[in-house]
Amino acid sequence: MDYLVPDDVATAVRMKAGAATVLAGGTDVYPSHVGRMIAGPVLDVSNLSELRGFTRTPDHHLIGALTRWADVAAAGLPAGFDGLRAAAREVGSVQVQQAGTVGGNLCNASPAADGIPPLLALDASVELTSPAGVRVLGLEEFLTGYRETALRTDELLTAVLVPRRLEASRSVFLKLGLRRYLVISIVMVAAAVCAGPDGRVAEARIAVGACSPVARRLLALEADLAGRSMDEDLGAVATHEHLSALSPIDDVRATAAYRREAALRLVRRALTRCSGPR
Repeated sequence: MDYLVPDDVATAVRMKAGAATVLAGGTDVYPSHVGRMIAGPVLDVSNLSELRGFTRTPDHHLIGALTRWADVAAAGLPAGFDGLRAAAREVGSVQVQQAGTVGGNLCNASPAADGIPPLLALDASVELTSPAGVRVLGLEEFLTGYRETALRTDELLTAVLVPRRLEASRSVFLKLGLRRYLVISIVMVAAAVCAGPDGRVAEARIAVGACSPVARRLLALEADLAGRSMDEDLGAVATHEHLSALSPIDDVRATAAYRREAALRLVRRALTRCSGPR
């Protein structure tokens, strides 16, 4: 097995061409290969400091792909990132949060990945870099199915972009699991609600994880929230019909029926927390 350690991003991108397994924090790669060898070369990008940290541009907040979840939890980001910070504190254990990366969480594309719902709620995009250049995809386009993404074999995910229009939103992340740490979610809900100058909902985005092959936004509910007074209980708007886009399953953690009911309760709770004067 070839073990490749690039000195910079440009070298890493050149080395990525082909079937190399990218190693960042290793918190997904190693558990998925217990008892068997990693096939093909390994590209270890964990020391590329230029892919770590936070940058603000006129239009976006950029999160480097190698930014650790512990860094997200501690970051001095605007209020709109409160939901993402809450999710960062739910990723695995404290030890996992010190190693696991934002980009790795997205590329693993688990339906129960804690980082995905709050980033969907923030209308995030991903920056994908290849020898041919850089392309940007919306996160919803990037996540194509169960543990599947639109990442090409010659591309590295190098950053996550969050539009600044949502930096002042009220954001919440709620997770239901069987215990506090090291738990795969039964249901996750993230919400981001922006208030307009008239005190009404200018934009609402709600995403539910662990209830479909990929996390789903509740578009009908978002539309029904638009224009409502922020002073009313926004959670009361949500109904079972708003969750029709979800496709929960029965497994060892919960039944599909339980997941659907729990999702509705968490959606209502998240939206209630986004309600009221500030």
